[in-house]
Amino acid sequence: MHYFKDRRDAGRKLAQKLIDYSAQADVLIVALPRGGVPVGYEISRALSAPLDIFLVRKLGVPSHPEYAMGAIASGGVRVLNEDVIRTLGISDSEIALTAAEEERELNRRQRSYRQGAGELPHTLSGQTIILVDDGMATGATTEAAAIALRSRNPAELILAVPVASVDACNKLRKKVDRLVIIATPEPFGAVGAWYEDFGQTTDEEVIDILSKARHAVSQ
Repeated sequence: MHYFKDRRDAGRKLAQKLIDYSAQADVLIVALPRGGVPVGYEISRALSAPLDIFLVRKLGVPSHPEYAMGAIASGGVRVLNEDVIRTLGISDSEIALTAAEEERELNRRQRSYRQGAGELPHTLSGQTIILVDDGMATGATTEAAAIALRSRNPAELILAVPVASVDACNKLRKKVDRLVIIATPEPFGAVGAWYEDFGQTTDEEVIDILSKARHAVSQ
């Protein structure tokens, strides 16, 4: 069963649940690259709100990189899953090596996506932030982003994702002011299982979408 045709379809459906935030001057859509950007773009269009990005990188277990032991976010935020680290016996040096590799990739994407601009230029204090991704399985990367954005003192922090596991929702509900989800299927599996088309979003697509969003705001 697929809930969504693709990420843009998911964004349009999610925007319907956020319509109360339409055309408000203090609302900012913050998407997690890469997959969260097309979702966030559709929400940005529907709400007439600016779109920005926030960089987060998963810290994969050394022997199984797809399995998260934590995440890092812009601004030096690091979130670790102590249960995974303890169970698998991952050393501090392995964590440090993985984090250094992911930080290099985070910085590369920062430079590429922003075309030389700095990190998240908007002033977040007192604003309503809608944090967007294409889905949550463990919630590790989203949690890192939520903690980092919370430290910027927004008036309200809303997490909006099309589909998520129940465990991830329970974890993230405590980190944000409001959680907006369309579907929480169980058993969950992978995020991509709930999309008809879950092809990888490329760097070029992210850059193009951000350019379109900036142009729309400037008009």
